[in-house]
Amino acid sequence: MSEKAQIKVNDNGPYRVKGNVEMVDADGNVFETRKTFSLCRCGQSSNKPFCDGTHRKVDFESEPRAE
Repeated sequence: MSEKAQIKVNDNGPYRVKGNVEMVDADGNVFETRKTFSLCRCGQSSNKPFCDGTHRKVDFESEPRAE
């Protein structure tokens, strides 16, 4: 049985994706990923859709909570 996938919304940072996930672009091309990777939420990464840590430099703020 494969590990259940999880997406964690980090405060003031990226989405952390963990588990057996296949990520594809709009054309169906598969991105090369690891078992755990981070996706940009600030929109400023030079490695989109992946996070490169730029959110720390641009004072990105977002702390959503599930209801």
